[in-house]
Amino acid sequence: MESPLPRRPAQPDLLAKARTVCLRPLRSLLRRRGSRRSATDSINFGGRGGGSGGGEQRGGGGGGSGDDGDDGVPQEKIMWKGWYNRAQGDAWFSTKVSIEQMIGLSAAVLGDMAARDNWGLNELDFVFSTLVVGSILNFSLMYLLASIPATGSGVPKLNMLQKLFSDQILKSWGAPGAHIFEKGYSLPLRATHMVYKGVLFALVGFCAGVVGTTVSNWLLLTRQRLDPQFELQNRPLDVLHNSLTWACHMGASANVRYQVLFGLDMVLCPAMPAQAFLTYSAVVRTLNNILGGASFVFFAKLFGVQETGQEVVSQKS
Repeated sequence: MESPLPRRPAQPDLLAKARTVCLRPLRSLLRRRGSRRSATDSINFGGRGGGSGGGEQRGGGGGGSGDDGDDGVPQEKIMWKGWYNRAQGDAWFSTKVSIEQMIGLSAAVLGDMAARDNWGLNELDFVFSTLVVGSILNFSLMYLLASIPATGSGVPKLNMLQKLFSDQILKSWGAPGAHIFEKGYSLPLRATHMVYKGVLFALVGFCAGVVGTTVSNWLLLTRQRLDPQFELQNRPLDVLHNSLTWACHMGASANVRYQVLFGLDMVLCPAMPAQAFLTYSAVVRTLNNILGGASFVFFAKLFGVQETGQEVVSQKS
């Protein structure tokens, strides 16, 4: 009697395997023992999650697993520590960043292309620069404006940069902290808030413009060196001028749209059902991103920092 053929081993679940491989570094980081904080510097996670009790502090009494009871933030990893703190302060932080980078950035690029001649097909290098700078801007603003959990004393520990983007300085001046439409403030204090936020937005826009324009120019030039037949559609962007344009766009257009959105939220949120308000919020913020992309093209054309090859030839002639 012939021996039965050996059974073919079952194919592993590729998705589960990929998920395990991708999450393994994060799990190892969370389990790594960092330097322990003092009791007064421990983070208060009371009321977060279904299994934690109110007022429980990390590293305090029992009730949790070993991984949950230790501060697993590697102290030498500044960026990872900042992300970890924000994820603990807002359980939806990672999801919000992902949505903003996918939907918000796509809408902004759509508005950018719609505002250009021939839908930007003759200016794809400029559109690519907008994509790079926009992704840096979206992440930077969400990262800097995100909330972080309070310490054991009930007050979040903020560094100087975080204080600039929080409402602490504005509150200390007696100005509104969230937006200019808050009730109970005089016109000069509202103007103070507007100017302060405008300067912050312009600063972020300039820094993101420098990094993003440099990266996009470098990638296009690298492509040209690797493929001699590849030709740039237009002149490479001037880093300083393009960054200053982003600063003007963020300080003026983005700041005003930010204030209007929060003012509308303040009025409509109490007056609308929850589901209707969420639908409204998603639609109006998508339209806001499209308008933002078109707004940057307006400033770029106004300051003449993104001239196409045809425009340069026509000026010379």
